[in-house]
Amino acid sequence: MLKRLKSYDDLVSMRKAGEKKLKQGKVKVYICMTGCRALGAEEVYDEFRKQIKKQKLQDRVEVIETGCQGLCARAPVVTINPPGDFSHRRIFYGRVTADIVPDIISSTVLKGEVINKLCYAEAGKKIPYLKDIPFYSKQKKIVLRNCGIIDPKNVEHYIARKGYEAFAMALLDVDPNYIINEIKNSGLRGRGGAGFPTGLKWEFCRKAKGDTKYVICNADEGDPGAFMDRAVLEGDPHAVIEGMLIAAHTIGSEKGFIYVRAEYPIAVSHLKNAIAQARELNLLGNNILGTGFNFDLEIKMGAGAFVCGEETALIASIEGKRGMPRPRPPFPANSGLWNKPTNINNVETLANIPVILSEGSEWYKQLGTKNGRGTKIFALAGKVKNTGLVEVPMGTTLREIIFDIGGGIPGRREFKAAQMGGPSGGCVPAEHLDLPIDYETVKEVGAIMGSGGLIVMDSDTSMVDISKYFMDFVQDESCGKCVPCRVGTKKMLDILTRITEGNGCRSDIEDLKEMAYVTKTASLCGLGQTAPNPVLSTIRYFMNEYEDLLKTGS
Repeated sequence: MLKRLKSYDDLVSMRKAGEKKLKQGKVKVYICMTGCRALGAEEVYDEFRKQIKKQKLQDRVEVIETGCQGLCARAPVVTINPPGDFSHRRIFYGRVTADIVPDIISSTVLKGEVINKLCYAEAGKKIPYLKDIPFYSKQKKIVLRNCGIIDPKNVEHYIARKGYEAFAMALLDVDPNYIINEIKNSGLRGRGGAGFPTGLKWEFCRKAKGDTKYVICNADEGDPGAFMDRAVLEGDPHAVIEGMLIAAHTIGSEKGFIYVRAEYPIAVSHLKNAIAQARELNLLGNNILGTGFNFDLEIKMGAGAFVCGEETALIASIEGKRGMPRPRPPFPANSGLWNKPTNINNVETLANIPVILSEGSEWYKQLGTKNGRGTKIFALAGKVKNTGLVEVPMGTTLREIIFDIGGGIPGRREFKAAQMGGPSGGCVPAEHLDLPIDYETVKEVGAIMGSGGLIVMDSDTSMVDISKYFMDFVQDESCGKCVPCRVGTKKMLDILTRITEGNGCRSDIEDLKEMAYVTKTASLCGLGQTAPNPVLSTIRYFMNEYEDLLKTGS
């Protein structure tokens, strides 16, 4: 039973008590219980609990369920802190199985000895400590600051790391216009793909006329290979709720929605739990912290339609209508959910907000580039050694992400391209490996930032097949409302299918380009407008592969 917080002082007292508890001299064992479940993490967790009880170590050892710890290629992941230590000597073990748990307890937990066969290895060298592993040491975690460190089901863990204090201070002492100016000054841009300035969006909604306003978190993550938002919701749901609370206070809203995919059952479960805990603590509901401010949240689950990631289609879905985009203007900031002013941000954007307010916009804007401040999370997947979740400052190069953090291409194959921005993105070739990633530079080479999907392809990959794969995806996901997208994507898919089957002709390339132009310029929403990107980028950089498949003399 959580004690109801009546004031900011109560929150601070709870944080201090939590800090004291975390610093107790117990060995802490952190087990990823989200994505790692697929490879046996639950069995590992159960065995740890069993052995600790059997050996009567409850007063010496604490097992903590966490969200994603990042290095998915080594799942299941277990990290261990010695007593009183939070990070400096945190031991990393990968590919842990239940049968090795007794050895981990007897050697590492009780004696502090490292089991070499479980350690990360690079160039034949074992690296036992997390801080020394390049995958981790070269990252800068802001949004993922708590993932892998706290139990996402325990709000006391979040509060112990100063959770909800940025919101509480904003609610008590800070003018909403100051918050808007801080967000604007930070340079934060929407992390859902469009990159619109977040502070400006908030300002539009605050100034919009209307007594009823809404805040929406867009958690409809649908890009193949992308799991950034899912990981944040699973590993640190309270950070998103706090970001929404700050947004609500700033624009003058009393009601919010989190639109999340039903295919994310762990995320949904953790969100429901977090919302219930926040209500119990008086951080959601009526008269929050005794200030008179009211705000509550509701979860809406989507049915997996990719187009509902587009904000007007998402709004239609919440209203109980078919998820289809509508023309803009009016924009949601003026006329959104049920025709009321509505502020929509994605998961990653909202999770940045508490940090910006607590650390200050000047601190935040030191990270990244002029056109892209702060950090960006990438879901690193495909033909790369260290697949997983990566957070780096904007401006980090593809080479740094793929080779320094990702460990390079497995085997003796060479890097060929990286698909950036999901099905709406483009394929970036090896000649642009030293490209500093931000919104504008990525556009210049034919891709988009997108939500953060980053799929690596090696020398064995057919780029024409890749183009066809993504076109098949967007054609299937097109809502069909507008002709350019509905027909254009189908025509392009037909041509790509013909080429990959060896029945293409020279004129098909020009037809693809023409159809791509029409689809990009005439489609109603971002899905259709960006759908041709994989086709155009592969034609631009890998025309030789198309030519190899075309019939000669046709």
